[in-house]
Amino acid sequence: MDLNKCLQLLEKNDPDVYNAIAGEENREKKGIELIPSENYTYSEVFAANGSILTNKYAEGYPGKRYYGGQEFTDVVESLAIERAKKLFKCDHANVQPLSGSPMNQAVYMAFLKPGDTILGMDLSHGGHLTHGHPVSHMGKIFNFVRYKTIPEEKGRIDFDELLRIAKETKPKIILCGYTSYPRDYDYANFKRIADEVGAITMADVAHIGGLIAAGVMRNPFDYGFDIVTTTTHKSLRGPRGGMILCKEKFAKIIDKSVFPGLQGGPHMNTISAIAVALGKALQPEFKEYGKQILKNSKVLAETLMDGGMKLITNGTDNHMMVVNTVESVGIGGTEAEHVLDSVSITTNKQVIPDDPNPPLRPSGIRLGTPCATTRGMKEDDIRKIGGWLIEALQNNQDESQLKRIKNEVEAFCQKFPVPGL
Repeated sequence: MDLNKCLQLLEKNDPDVYNAIAGEENREKKGIELIPSENYTYSEVFAANGSILTNKYAEGYPGKRYYGGQEFTDVVESLAIERAKKLFKCDHANVQPLSGSPMNQAVYMAFLKPGDTILGMDLSHGGHLTHGHPVSHMGKIFNFVRYKTIPEEKGRIDFDELLRIAKETKPKIILCGYTSYPRDYDYANFKRIADEVGAITMADVAHIGGLIAAGVMRNPFDYGFDIVTTTTHKSLRGPRGGMILCKEKFAKIIDKSVFPGLQGGPHMNTISAIAVALGKALQPEFKEYGKQILKNSKVLAETLMDGGMKLITNGTDNHMMVVNTVESVGIGGTEAEHVLDSVSITTNKQVIPDDPNPPLRPSGIRLGTPCATTRGMKEDDIRKIGGWLIEALQNNQDESQLKRIKNEVEAFCQKFPVPGL
């Protein structure tokens, strides 16, 4: 059955859900998405993700399933595995994690016992909840210790201090990875310190997985890392899922940790869509796409700083940046997010390093350029977006100005169709 007919049936039989989906489609068309963890996927990914593979249970791995009728599920999972290995230059890939949090949990459970120590980035300096925040279950099971950046030095990591912490706490895993850190990582120094204290090296590259696949950011495996985790959406433009990539010597323990250790039957429709996205990432065009994301990001950062916005690292090496809105325009991140929503520019509130405010009322917002780049926007377009963003924040109480900006943004967006819709 074709997609249009499926949508017609949905509209007829469940108009409430249909109308919500249609509303989201319209929202994405008329506005600009600047949340760096979001992207627009491919039409082919939609087709695979909504395919008949939704029906099939496939517990186990290719050639070693617990159910029969697996000849086609084995094909798509094997394709995803081989494409991931080629893209990331690794020995082994597990493509079954349901998303980013489960993939990291599976790694921890594979190598650690309750109470063991992991050294990861502090949440307010760019780390993720799964890197040991106390509200996460992992933070209750394992002993997470944290390193920080030096905001006054453009977010530099003090590796002398990191080595001191590592020697003092003796972590089993040293984890580098981020959700709001606008720099690339010095993987060589992380590896040096891990080797000195006998720790496993793990990089969570969920945000920049696509940029690594495109060859425009450093690949941890080039520096001898043991394990790399990444989501398959975000900069990879795939469906929502996760992957664990590793050296061959860790393959069996990782696979057992994912299944049967943490998860049951994999979502084969999603895995087929992951295979599609990885196939796209192997094409030459994807490298150019990655380059353009970085060009756009640098232009947006420069535009914002020239307009008086305070960026926590005074620039960016990747696809994202964090604006201290309290210092820039005197309002918190939650209010800034709402102001920008009102002009059809979507961002997300974000803590800044050692933020004095709580996560639901933080001092900043986080921005990124993958979505804008996917729609075909280039440097001049990004300068316009940056200008509107500055105007909206600086005129956050002026309804007439905000209405004008909203109209200009939505007229601008009509020139850039959303891929996949």
